[in-house]
Amino acid sequence: MPNFVVVDAPSNLGLRPPAPGTVPGCHKLAGALREQRIVQRLGAREGGVVVPPRYDRGDWREGDGVFNAAGIAAYTRRLADRIERHVRAGDFPVVLGGDCSIQLGASLALRRIGRYGLAAVDASPDFRHPGNSDRIGAAGGEEVAIATGRGQEDLTDLEGLRPYLRDEDVRFFGIRDCFTDDRAELLALKMPVVTVGELREWGPAALAEATAQAFAIPELDGFWVHLDADVLDPTVMPAVDSPDPDGLFPDELVALLRPLLASPHCVGLNVTIYDPDLDPEGTAGALLTDVVVAALGRT
Repeated sequence: MPNFVVVDAPSNLGLRPPAPGTVPGCHKLAGALREQRIVQRLGAREGGVVVPPRYDRGDWREGDGVFNAAGIAAYTRRLADRIERHVRAGDFPVVLGGDCSIQLGASLALRRIGRYGLAAVDASPDFRHPGNSDRIGAAGGEEVAIATGRGQEDLTDLEGLRPYLRDEDVRFFGIRDCFTDDRAELLALKMPVVTVGELREWGPAALAEATAQAFAIPELDGFWVHLDADVLDPTVMPAVDSPDPDGLFPDELVALLRPLLASPHCVGLNVTIYDPDLDPEGTAGALLTDVVVAALGRT
């Protein structure tokens, strides 16, 4: 069995404020899942916390590029240091976010080591960049574009390692069927995209097994799994910043994740976007913990 190590990455630097004068509550994700005893249930070792800079957009305005960019760049390096150390030691990091920009820490860490793929399980592809949008700003909706080298240099070329991910090494799962424009661009770049409807048509487990096999090629050193809680349907996971309808249900998500995470070529997982501020009873957090634990083969 893998040597799980749980690392907290409680950064909310990549999200827009939910209301003026407030900050996104997803930085509480790790604490909420820890309250559900995720560390004990996984039989994991303690990996500690990578503390993020303060959330402060200052006088940022639309058109200024990515807000909190300096903080995100510094945090990406620090988180990459932690993840790199565990991967090189043969551990399996389970990184609890935070918003989706924490995935840059994993991508940078793995780029330092070699060439790795990404299986992104997300309601949206997080591929906004200057070539397709005039509303650049929130890195939590742009991290895959940034990781593949699209966007401002102070985020895309840390340590001179751009791109952290190659286009052809990225796979998307659980994208809502309505995001047809995004899908056309991704397919043109040879980034496979599987929507919710296609997962149901072809079967999540079969697709995941085929993907794990596709990542098991000599050119790749392994792959990472990114899980955004908003891939779940809002009837079961309302506590996210963009609760789009027609998402996956827990059993479908577990069936998709389990073969990916069980692959000997999978080197880690991050979990993002769940916001405990939007879940006063803690039921969505308990469900997300159950999904992660079951997907990792524990109870």
